Amino acid sequence: MSSEETLRRWRLILGRYAAQPLSQTQFSSGDWQLDQALEYLYGRGYDGRGLARPTPGPGSLDPSQLRAVDWLNRSRKLFPQEVFERMQTQAIDRYQLTDLLNDPAVLRSLDATPGLAKALLSMRGRLSSQMRDAVREVIQKTVDEITRKLKNDFINALVGQRNRLRRSHIKSAQNFDACATIAANLKHYDVERKQLVIEHPRFNARVKRNLPWDVVLCVDQSGSMMDSVIYSAVIAGIMSSLPAVRVKLVVFDTAVVDLTHMAHDPVEVLLTVQLGGGNDIGRAVSYCESLVGNPQRTVFALISDFMEGAAPGPLLSAVQRMAQSRVTLLGLAALDESANPVYDRQMAQRLADKGMHIAALTPTHFAQWLAEVMN
Repeated sequence: MSSEETLRRWRLILGRYAAQPLSQTQFSSGDWQLDQALEYLYGRGYDGRGLARPTPGPGSLDPSQLRAVDWLNRSRKLFPQEVFERMQTQAIDRYQLTDLLNDPAVLRSLDATPGLAKALLSMRGRLSSQMRDAVREVIQKTVDEITRKLKNDFINALVGQRNRLRRSHIKSAQNFDACATIAANLKHYDVERKQLVIEHPRFNARVKRNLPWDVVLCVDQSGSMMDSVIYSAVIAGIMSSLPAVRVKLVVFDTAVVDLTHMAHDPVEVLLTVQLGGGNDIGRAVSYCESLVGNPQRTVFALISDFMEGAAPGPLLSAVQRMAQSRVTLLGLAALDESANPVYDRQMAQRLADKGMHIAALTPTHFAQWLAEVMN
């Protein structure tokens, strides 16, 4: 990297506190815009720590030239999509740009992402009444996008089995019928090469199957589990639409709330949960145990960081009782696309010793795991 490029990058990193201000002779107009956009947002961090603002030099840029909506529109063009989404979330979550939260039109113009949804949900109690509809629309767009990505995975994994009485034109390895193919092509057997020539492979059709399973999702709603809450709500909504899969949705901190009646509506679930508070996992698991009607046809999934705030005895006892009654138990340490688990490994091991499977699964892998269990 050239010295000039190194100087440019350090200048953009240091912002207003760089010893050498931006010079129009050394930096392009694009760099000026980058510097202004970065300063408008991250300069607030310096102000929040009480650092004195340096005396403006001849090449300085006054961030007050930008309004929040101008910054938003400019940043969307200046930065790659992934970078912009992170900055957009930080603007609301960390720096609380009030202009973005006071204008419904501006809020609706934001890119709907899980990060933005997390930020809005964490501070929705501080939003004005006229912003609530806009927040709901943003959450709805986020949920719709996640659902679009995940729904086919769950349907393909949990619905459909081969129908050996009916043939299909869909030629996939999963539907291939080896016995019928051999029988239909025996007349094409090559005696000299001792090989069966397959001219007409046979495939089975697929039919929907009745899955008499109950799936109990027990979701930790503490602040650190926001990613899992979002994806759990979407998964509950998807599974509620599947035939003969009965979904029960329970969220908890130190209190336990049964949201089964709205499991089909992920947006309503997300707008209902109250993030924060301590953790009484044992109380939540004991409640979910009371929901089990047919143990051998029940999957219980605990989505949590396993950081129990209460005495561990009730939690471990409830898990052991369900395991002994042959409930299928899964402890999910993470339930987002990145699957970066942060959890109490010691407690996870104690739960595993009582009969619970512990895993860090993406939603797609969770669907595949459920399919294996239900088959």
